[in-house]
Formats: sequence, structure tokens, C-alpha cells
Amino acid sequence: MAIVHEAPNVKTEKSGVRPSPQTDETPRVGKKVGADVTAGFLVFLIALPLCLGIAKASAFPPITGVFTAIIGGILASIFSNSELTIKGPAAGMIAIVAGAMLDPHWLGHAPLLTEAGFLETYRFVLAVGVISGVIQVVLGLAKAGVLTEFFPMAPVHGLLASIGFIIISKQSHVMLGHAVDGKASPLQAYIALKDVPFSADYKILTIGVTSLTILFSYPWLKARIKPLRYLPAQLIVLLVAIPLGYAFHLDQKQLVELPDRISDAVVLPDFSQSLTATSFKWVLMFCLVGSLESLLSAKAIDILDPWKRKTNMNRDMLGVGIANTASAAIGGLPMISEILRSSANIGNGGRTRLSNVFHGLFLLLAIVFIGSAIERIPLAALGAMLVFAGFRLASPKEFAHMWHLGFEQFLVFVVTVACIVPNGNLLMVGVGMALELIINFVNGGSIRSLFKPTWTLTASERSDKLQISDSLTFTNWIPLKRRLEKCDAESVTVDLTSTRLIDHTVMDKLVQSQREFTAAGRSLSIVGLDRHRAFGHEATSGRKLASVGA
Repeated sequence: MAIVHEAPNVKTEKSGVRPSPQTDETPRVGKKVGADVTAGFLVFLIALPLCLGIAKASAFPPITGVFTAIIGGILASIFSNSELTIKGPAAGMIAIVAGAMLDPHWLGHAPLLTEAGFLETYRFVLAVGVISGVIQVVLGLAKAGVLTEFFPMAPVHGLLASIGFIIISKQSHVMLGHAVDGKASPLQAYIALKDVPFSADYKILTIGVTSLTILFSYPWLKARIKPLRYLPAQLIVLLVAIPLGYAFHLDQKQLVELPDRISDAVVLPDFSQSLTATSFKWVLMFCLVGSLESLLSAKAIDILDPWKRKTNMNRDMLGVGIANTASAAIGGLPMISEILRSSANIGNGGRTRLSNVFHGLFLLLAIVFIGSAIERIPLAALGAMLVFAGFRLASPKEFAHMWHLGFEQFLVFVVTVACIVPNGNLLMVGVGMALELIINFVNGGSIRSLFKPTWTLTASERSDKLQISDSLTFTNWIPLKRRLEKCDAESVTVDLTSTRLIDHTVMDKLVQSQREFTAAGRSLSIVGLDRHRAFGHEATSGRKLASVGA
């Protein structure tokens, strides 16, 4: 998931109307389908190994990750109007799904110790997935997509970075050929890395390190080897790792395992534990993190859409919910709008949601016709891909960005990470949200203003002006967002001259709103910031009125 940051304009001039699917700028239908087939195929090449790896890391059978992407590609596309997002399993959900699979509280014991216990827990978790999907459907029908706007940015980024660290802690051992207790906490898994030089399988380590080296060096390689520009890094990893696996005579347990028949992989959920506290906890996590990641990814992809089409977030949640329900009902993972594959879809010329459909169809053909080749993929190569995905979530650039936003945002971000990573408890994101609220109260000075924004609206035929007083923070952004959506004038001005506090989350969302207005051929101006002191060096850093406690 990525959020694009741009400088807010003091005044945004009216731009040309965005190109729509009906304009001459859009390719003809035949060309669109051809482009979507090509993009879908190239995304399939990326998705296949990632789906297998994400499922394996989530303690699900590897083929279930492919099931999820097939259902996401075909079913979600019918109900969502998101044109360029690719639906499927995501690295950001690994910690949650694996946490549910390893939770010892389902029946008061550690069920994964036996094969029968694994199947028992697996079916309980599938029930969690079905219930979560149904809740997402209800939220989509209730037009609750706007609720994702409530969450502050720093804790959300902290949550995603934490998930990255958790992925790295577990998948490093897979990549390096070193065994670690599946129930080890992330901190324990990091500590266990000290034993790698003494007990690692060096055949596996060679494949894993080679794969990771390719992934990190691929931008450099593509710039110097022209044919590589047309191939995804994940495909190159497989083209290197599979021959190495043959050369090292790897055991099947070190390779991807698929069932003899696809129908053997279909497993039905067990709802007998659905009214327990354990089930409630994981339903909350599946819904909260899955919905948040998916909708934020969809918003980010809208920004990259060459035709500036806007996803209806309620429809997208409905589509994802229906597909999640179907996926879990047959044994699949939860899915989201996945940012890496969606970005690749745009980069490879995807035009419409048909590219998502084609990516799903290619995955279906792969497991039907080339299953034996898939079973030659070393798990170490998949581990390397997930370590790389974890690094992207928790990269040094993310820490640098949060620092540039200001000390307060960096503090919330780091505290969130520090609370989640040691034991992998994602619910500790609430600590970051509470800290953000406290900081906003200290800077804003009023509890009331943190939850109910105050504005004066001056309207005319061609322009509207919203004059904001008190504070604008993540806790009161939704009413302002709805007010902006009701403004139908050609030009809208948000006057922040008298606003005591504008936190980073609202600054970021105001900038996003500017882009949306511009894409619709209208203008949104943000004025009155010259009297405010910025907390950081980024354009979207929070700001405080200089005369208030300066």
C-alpha cells in the first residue's frame, strides 16, 4: 500500500476535464481487451509465486493462495467498479492469518501439533474468513467505506511497517534453510537468526540468498540489460531458482506441494467456534486490517489511473467482501486490493478490470496444466520474495518519510512498531491511535473540537468557501469530507486562517481531495496556512496556528 504525497497548492487553478472511458483518448474496445490480456498475463507471472508464498507463510496450503487470486480476479471484478486494482492475497495479511492459525486458544491447546489438529484449526479460520467477508458485504451495502477515513496515518503506517518486520522475522528462516519454532514470536525469530551459520542448510541458503539478491538488484539489472525490462523480477527468480533446485536435488518437502487433484484442496469452514472470544478477535483483525489495506490501496491506484477514474469505495468493499466470502468457503485466504500487482498492472498497460479477470484466468490455467512445473519451485525462493515484500513495507525510506513529517508523527509511528513487533500483536495499533489522540489534544487544546469540526459556509453560484475554526484532526475529518462532497460549485476554497490545528492525516487527505477535484475539472483551494507552524518538512506535515502556544 502506498500513499502519494504532494504539496498542497495555495490556490489550485481549474484544469482540463479528465479523460473518461468515452473520450477519444481512450483506446477502442478491441485495443483495450488486447492490452488487458497482456497486462493480465504479466501480472499473473508476478502473482503465481507470491500467491503460493503468501499462502505457505500464512500456514495455509500453497494452492489456496492461487484459489484466492482466481476468485478475486473473476468474482470481485463483477461487483467492484475499481478498474485497475488486482485482487488477491497480500503479504500484509500474513501476520494476521498465520496468527489465527497458530492461536492456541481455539480449543485450549496447540492444535497444529498434529495433522488432524491442523485441519481443525484451518476450518475454524476459514469460518473467520467467511464471517469477515459477510461483514464486509454488509459494510459495503451500508455505504460504510468512508469509515476507513477515520484512521490516522502514522499508526496505519506503523501497522504496515510492523507487518513487514514480522514477515521478515519468519520468512528469513525459510529463505536461509534454518528451522525455527512456528509459534516463536517475531522477537524470538530474530534472535534465532544467530544460529543460522551453525545449522542452516547451505543448499537452501544459496537459493534463498541468490533469489533475494536478484530482487534487490533488479532495478540496476534492468537499466543495463534491455530484455529484462519486459520481464518481472519474480519470473527471473523462478528461472534461476528452479534449475538450482534440480542441481541440488532438493527433497519435495523443500519445494512447493500441490494436491494430486484440485478438488482435494477444497476444504469447508467449521463454524462451531464462531461465537468464542478467539473467533471474535480474529474476525475483527481480518475485517479491520483487510478492509483498511484494501481501500487505501484502491485510493492509491486511483491516483495512478491514467484516465483518473474514481473507485466507489462502497462497491469495492462489497466486491471484496463477496469474493472473500466465496474464497473462505472453499478453503482460500482473505484478499485485498493488492498494491504491488495493481501497480504492475498499470505499468504493463492495463486498461480496465478485465486485466484482473485475465490474471485470474491465467492462474486457473496454470494450476490445471502446469502443476508439475509449479511443484519444482523451491520454498526458499518464495521466502526470499516475501522477505523482499516485508522490506518494502518496513523500508528505511518509510522511517525517513515519517521523520520528515515531524517528531510527533515519527514518535507515533515508532511507538506503534515497538508495541506490535515483539509479540506480533496487531491490536496494539490502538496504542498508536491513542498516542495520536493525546498529541492532538495537547496541540489543539479542546476535546470538543477534536470530534466536531466548526465551519462557516459561504456559497455562491460559482464558488463555495468553508472557513474552519478550532481543530481539524483524523477524529473529525469525516464530517468535513462529506461537506466537501456536497459542494457542487466549480471552485471550492478551504480557509484555514483561524484553524488552531491541522494534523498530518487531514493535511494528507486535503491534498488527496485537491487531486480528486482537479481530476473532475474543478478546483479546490487551500488558503490560510501562512500563519501556521509546520511540525515537519513535508508538504503534508501537520500544522499549528503560530499564535496558539507558539
